[in-house]
Amino acid sequence: MKKIQVPIWEKSNLTIDEASSYFHIGAAKLREMTDNPAANYVLEIGTRRLIKRKQFEKYLENKRYI
Repeated sequence: MKKIQVPIWEKSNLTIDEASSYFHIGAAKLREMTDNPAANYVLEIGTRRLIKRKQFEKYLENKRYI
């Protein structure tokens, strides 16, 4: 059985490494940003932390600096 590869731009949730590559933001900075409990763009599954792509894109639209 062949595993299907979904392109990053079509994924709804991204790992820290995928988000780092997609948004051109360092992984350490993304980890720091996702430490904020008020961040609505974070999805936690146990100890795994994912970034909700569309919500993070909206968050970045209104930012000049991060």
